[in-house]
Amino acid sequence: MMKDPCKHPKDYIIFPLDVPSESEAQRCVELLADAVGMFKVGLEVFIRCGPAIVRFIHSAGAAGVFLDLKLHDIPATVSRAMAGVAELGVRLATVHCGETPRMMEAAVAASRGRVGVLGITVLTSVTAAELAASSGRPEQAGDLEGVVRQRARMARQAGCAGVVCSGLEAGAIKAEFGRDFITVTPGIRPLWAAGAADDQRRVTTPAEAVRCGSDYIVIGRPIRDAKDPRDAARRIADEIAAAAGRRGAALPAVGS
Repeated sequence: MMKDPCKHPKDYIIFPLDVPSESEAQRCVELLADAVGMFKVGLEVFIRCGPAIVRFIHSAGAAGVFLDLKLHDIPATVSRAMAGVAELGVRLATVHCGETPRMMEAAVAASRGRVGVLGITVLTSVTAAELAASSGRPEQAGDLEGVVRQRARMARQAGCAGVVCSGLEAGAIKAEFGRDFITVTPGIRPLWAAGAADDQRRVTTPAEAVRCGSDYIVIGRPIRDAKDPRDAARRIADEIAAAAGRRGAALPAVGS
């Protein structure tokens, strides 16, 4: 993947199209196409709209596409799926770290360098206690960061461009794997949106995430539910710029 020569604060923002209809997804794209860096196309909207929503985003402006389908299957199936993803012209796509690196290796090979493959480490809706209970390993309750780093290590060895993790783990991942290993962080809530009830547990603010090393932040509800979504996106971009010490200026490229 080619690096951008510079990166503006809004380019850190990935807006998720987690909406119930194609018309609502298109409305969000038209409203925010010049206010965010990428749109996240996840399972909900992709099942409803298919590849057409990717084409619509491309036609709406310069914002890219983060195809977040979290592929998880046998290596051959993931390989064929990623080969199809590579034809869509998206910037980033996800695959679960899973039980074996062979699945991620298959995804990376099938991408043919046309899309950045990201490994899903631990979902930001999952707590340490829940992870320990589901894995049957009580020790994980006290070392969630260690689990994330171990899965990031698998992704790196498999050739992935980076991982999806919470902002709480981004700094440790950057320290171990370097600034070129992309970190995408969901579970982002600005201070002015704190207190809203949702299913995210391991959350950080935009400023905290960027200071910790997040290359991209996925932030939906605080923008989508605002009275003025474009203004909300602008406020988040200002917070990112301030955190980087370069308010309003281009920031050094840190991802693709």
